[in-house]
Amino acid sequence: MTLHDDAVLVLKGYEGQPELRDLYLEHLATHPDGMYKPCAAGHLTSSALVIDPTRGRVLLTLHKKLGMWLQMGGHCEEVDATVEAAALREAAEESGVGGLTLLPGGPVRLDRHAIPAPCHWHLDVQYAALAPADGVERISEESLDLRWFAYDEVAAVADTSVVRLVEGTLARL
Repeated sequence: MTLHDDAVLVLKGYEGQPELRDLYLEHLATHPDGMYKPCAAGHLTSSALVIDPTRGRVLLTLHKKLGMWLQMGGHCEEVDATVEAAALREAAEESGVGGLTLLPGGPVRLDRHAIPAPCHWHLDVQYAALAPADGVERISEESLDLRWFAYDEVAAVADTSVVRLVEGTLARL
């Protein structure tokens, strides 16, 4: 099974946000290359909110290019067998936290956002990753900063997409 096939299966099984889910599926149906960065019409990305439920906090990265506090995530790569694997890889690379596990149940949310040319859209498939109790974060070269925020602090530092991802994750917990 290809990553493209996996993404279609994941999206068909995702019951939330039906209009956005259908837009993602239409994109993949018309763009066989829609999983990867070179697709100029837009491409799927995969991200994960790193969460520590025992301490009531989430780990956000201050994105180097965007200057915004975001969940960990990015482009799918040829080495990724599944969309979940891409989210977990990105979360581990950008957070430095070892032993992350994805919250069961598939994606928490979808988020489509415009990006600068030459590409036009990121179609993000958003997961949540549970941090182990002994997990230690380490800033990556893709970040300006990396910081834990209490759930109720997120709205003051992050955009609506991240706030909704936190809310969706807490509802699933």
